[in-house]
Amino acid sequence: MRPPLLNPLFAPITSLAGIGPKQDRLFRHLLDREDTARILDLLLHLPASVIDRRARPKIRDAIPGTVVTLEVTVDRHRPVPGRNPRAPHLVYASDETGDVVLTYFRAQPGYVEKLLPVGTKRYVSGTLQMFDGIPQIVHPDRVVDEAGFAKLSGIDPVYPLTEGLALGSVRRAVAQALQKLPHLPEWISPEVIRRCKFPPFAEALNRVHIPVELTDILPEGPFWSRLAFDELLAGQLALALVRAQLRRPAGDRHAGDGHLRSKIIDALPYALTPSQRQAAAAITQDLHQPVRMLRLLQGDVGSGKTVVALLAAAAVAEVGKQAALMAPTEILARQHIKTIAPLAESAGLRVAILTGREKGRERRDILARLAEGEIDFLVGTHALIQDDVAFKALALAVVDEQHRFGVRERLALTAKGEAVDVLVLSATPIPRTLVLTYFGDMDVSELREKPAGRQPIDTRAVPDIRLQEVIDAVGRALKAGKLVYWICPLVEESEMVDLTDAAARFESLKARFGEKVGLVHGKMRGPEKDRVMAQFAAGEIGLLVATTVVEVGVDVPAASIMVIENAERFGLAQLHQLRGRIGRGSEASTCLLLYKEPLNEMSAARLKAIRETTDGFRIAEEDLKLRGEGDVLGVRQSGLPGYRIARPGVHAQLIAQARDEALRIMKDNPRLKGERGQALRCLLYLFERDEALPLIGAG
Repeated sequence: MRPPLLNPLFAPITSLAGIGPKQDRLFRHLLDREDTARILDLLLHLPASVIDRRARPKIRDAIPGTVVTLEVTVDRHRPVPGRNPRAPHLVYASDETGDVVLTYFRAQPGYVEKLLPVGTKRYVSGTLQMFDGIPQIVHPDRVVDEAGFAKLSGIDPVYPLTEGLALGSVRRAVAQALQKLPHLPEWISPEVIRRCKFPPFAEALNRVHIPVELTDILPEGPFWSRLAFDELLAGQLALALVRAQLRRPAGDRHAGDGHLRSKIIDALPYALTPSQRQAAAAITQDLHQPVRMLRLLQGDVGSGKTVVALLAAAAVAEVGKQAALMAPTEILARQHIKTIAPLAESAGLRVAILTGREKGRERRDILARLAEGEIDFLVGTHALIQDDVAFKALALAVVDEQHRFGVRERLALTAKGEAVDVLVLSATPIPRTLVLTYFGDMDVSELREKPAGRQPIDTRAVPDIRLQEVIDAVGRALKAGKLVYWICPLVEESEMVDLTDAAARFESLKARFGEKVGLVHGKMRGPEKDRVMAQFAAGEIGLLVATTVVEVGVDVPAASIMVIENAERFGLAQLHQLRGRIGRGSEASTCLLLYKEPLNEMSAARLKAIRETTDGFRIAEEDLKLRGEGDVLGVRQSGLPGYRIARPGVHAQLIAQARDEALRIMKDNPRLKGERGQALRCLLYLFERDEALPLIGAG
């Protein structure tokens, strides 16, 4: 239950004055909410910069191009002439050193006269420009009388906006929201507050929204840092609660004598790499321990994570238990089953797939066999966590590309069995600091080598003025019987552009190469996508035009050439993932990065890094330096994934401190009891990490 103290913060923002249905829609868009935003969402929407209005020169001394606040007397108005409604309403004002013109376009009749009555003294703030040698302020930001001026802070916050929403509307809404902030108990220990010199939560929130000094809104300053620490602590505490739940004594353990695993290893067309053997051994050891496993298996594209996951599933099948693998997309789930099925068959392991596509009788049949224990290993998508999916004895949950799933999904899958062990797969190698931030305290196995026989990939960057040369080279490759990917960017602002982009390129290449060209994109239906992919894998089409839908899990070993159009628009991790679709066979491969000139510094650095190495771990470290955590985890945003306030680079040192504090809390007060426990429960609700709270009472 949410502490009643927090109710005012969870009230809809439509309860604030001035926010009707139209504003509600705009705020939903701004604050990324499907339903009406809450007062809390508004309070956690922090300013991006400030305007300093403290400069108060005389008109004669005002510097053009700067924001100034002038004390003036209103002399006269020149309203819009009737014959030319596009002309501005001009207000002539002065002080003892000179004149200034205040200019208003498309003003409501009577509005400007009321705002600036002739003969009165007003304080006017805005950017001063020179026009025909006369100082002018177009649409002043602030016009107040003496009493209003006394209330102005002199420093105004500037918020990120969305089209149609004025800065003033956001400021007014935030000012009202701050009035609703209840007196909250302190959840950070006195020792951490002293060491980090943190102000109280309410003071931090007020000072970031209503700065007294220009430095108050800096992410590295004490006020923003306090809020970032709160958010990180909520995240770390939620992970620690999940971890503690997994670490309870687990009764029956889940690994057999190895007879199924040795059959799978014998059926492999190649020997396991040393790191695959190490990872499989570490997992077996975990499965024997008296506590549940929580292990992250990270390895580059094509390093053989699926086989290690299959060996883990075989280990639990040896004692008559079941395993499940949950993947974020259907393409990825089907890719896994393609790798797993023939190997599983050779060992007599029964596998099945369950996605949104299995319907009706087929689905009922799978569910019946699962409940009877006739399926040893079920691979699927979110479909696995639906209510009617019941296992006879689920012992192992494998979650692929974990950062696309939240704690909620992980818990929903493990709830389908007793003391379920968890193995997380990540194809994006994640630097250690991020593993701690995003996954909590996990054991980690890394697959460092590429399987034997893989050829290096030659990566080159080519300006798009040479597009015709690239198309000619693709033509020569097709003639020689090679398979080629042509990737078009995913344009995030509008999914529709993504299609016309890929579709337009498909049409132009089809005009040149005819029936040899195919197209896949995210808006196509599953069976249609599969049909085109199968034609490509079989060599019936030689050139596949695609959006980033092929980024993960598509395995066509014969494909040896990739062209990535607008490569400057992709993050490093994504370029690396895409490139990993080639170089999977025995043939040398080439990746061409087509880019638009001129490149900005960041894009140039990314293209340089991707050309220099194919080592995903090195790329991840480089990406962290260039972009921050958001992109390393494939989440395109400037902050940490899942975090609104904590910023990469700036708050990295707070991550470890938040983690230590969370571990200390779990040691001293694991059930979050007493006053401090109540305060910490408030914290988890405030930052929407409360999904871990039911675990406190769970066995």
